[in-house]
Amino acid sequence: MTDDKGGDTTISGGHLVAKALKAEGVDVIFTLCGGHIIDIYDGCADEGIDVIDVRHEQVAAHAADGYARVTGKPGCAVVTAGPGTTDAVTGIANAFRAESPMLVIGGQGALSQHKMGSLQDLPHVDMINPISKFAATVPHTERVADMVSMAFRESLNGAPGPSFLEIPRDILDASVPLSSARIPRPGGYRASTRQGGDPEAVERLAELLVRSERPSILLGNQVWTTRATDSAVELVRALNVPAYMNGAGRGTLPPGDPHHFQLSRRHAFNSSDLIIIVGTPFDFRMGYGKRLSPEAKVVQIDLSYATVGRNRDIDLGIVGDADVVLRSVLQATSAYGDNGAQGRKAWLEELRQVERQALDKRAPLLASDSTPIHPYRLVSEINDFLTEDSIYIGDGGDVVTFSGQVVQPKSPGHWLDPGPLGTLGVGVPFVMAAKYARPDKEVVALFGDGAFSLTGWDFETLVRFNLPFVGVVGNNSSMNQIRYGQIAKYGADRGEIGNTLGDVRYSEFAKMLGGYGEEVHDPAEIGPALRRARESGKPSLINVWIDPEVYAPGTMNQTMYK
Repeated sequence: MTDDKGGDTTISGGHLVAKALKAEGVDVIFTLCGGHIIDIYDGCADEGIDVIDVRHEQVAAHAADGYARVTGKPGCAVVTAGPGTTDAVTGIANAFRAESPMLVIGGQGALSQHKMGSLQDLPHVDMINPISKFAATVPHTERVADMVSMAFRESLNGAPGPSFLEIPRDILDASVPLSSARIPRPGGYRASTRQGGDPEAVERLAELLVRSERPSILLGNQVWTTRATDSAVELVRALNVPAYMNGAGRGTLPPGDPHHFQLSRRHAFNSSDLIIIVGTPFDFRMGYGKRLSPEAKVVQIDLSYATVGRNRDIDLGIVGDADVVLRSVLQATSAYGDNGAQGRKAWLEELRQVERQALDKRAPLLASDSTPIHPYRLVSEINDFLTEDSIYIGDGGDVVTFSGQVVQPKSPGHWLDPGPLGTLGVGVPFVMAAKYARPDKEVVALFGDGAFSLTGWDFETLVRFNLPFVGVVGNNSSMNQIRYGQIAKYGADRGEIGNTLGDVRYSEFAKMLGGYGEEVHDPAEIGPALRRARESGKPSLINVWIDPEVYAPGTMNQTMYK
């Protein structure tokens, strides 16, 4: 800001961006530099906002997404025009499908050079509009802060998601009188997003729950998004309802809790008389709703009206904040003298028996001493390694599918995966965001070797910013999830085309960049290697050689291969 010869104090567009970000509570931006956006850096330096510069814009976008998932606050990435913005598109799309709130700010050529062929000029807004909650161009410097705030507001409208704002270079670099630039007061331009749902529908769900003999509930992403952990736990315990968790909902109940179930979900969904789906769409992960018993009453709770009842008929739909709705439902059940909890003991024991049988069947593989190492042994060792303060991140195909059946976070908000877009390469940027946002937490990441290769160079960024984590590469020298499908569809002689990778010693890669690394061929060495990585205090990669001829049940059951 400058004082122009005693006149009004002026401020540049880049400094207005920084002031608006600060007002939104943003403490860090993830970015890759470019000439179009450097005034934002200058503003961030003045406002005390950290700048974490990465090696690829996709990483910046994924890191902003990861930051939002961990903190509950929208993340922010800043990228330059043209290829800088197109490189970030995958991260924006992933956040869109995962309902993760963030703002990506992109540069743009000067408005004065519009349609003249300026450097890196592309129709960013047109490209990003279908994969975002909001996408717009800032038309004037006086509107910069106002539109930044508008973009954040739209990110949190209904089911959250990403927003995009492009700021032309002359708009960003120009200065205007500070008095003419509207900088919205934090919280002064929003309504509460904590909708409670239709009261009559809440009463109806309470009645269904009390009357149900064999209820089950699936706690999905929005349980964590809305910070509904406590209300979800109180409801399932008070009414004695078995709970299953997916996505960011994992960890809502800790392992060993009498209402925590995992391996009996198919049995429960086939046998329940009432199934409550919270914050999970009927997409491919749910068989488009076909995996739920046609005889059961099905209730769906979601932040978005567009999600409720999509792909499958439901008996009751409630649009609202999971925390508010679940708490209201529990309160409504208190009107009934008997909530049915005692009568559900046999139902929970039936499901627990199914869990025991599934675990007993898998136990020999979890303890397998075979070499190459069985993936179940690897993920079992990782699960045993986790503490209550370990944030687990999965980035890969087949090996992460194994982990989804075994790894159980011990606290809410301690699980991150790509989400329904299935984007590989989120691991390193999610590590970056999680460790920055929660330096007191241990971060443990499992990568497929193919997935790590996509964004692995930003391991150097983790070293540069001193963001230690325990990283594990499940290395089978192939993109094994796709390899399985090719073998299944075309035969073994076509199984290696386009999916076979080199035998890369990723431990050496980690050490080359200043981190810690080990090679593991013996399953007995997995645990000790993980502990040494933890003790190193550095970003680490434990390269574990797993059996390429073993595939996860989830891989083999994918409908695209049928």
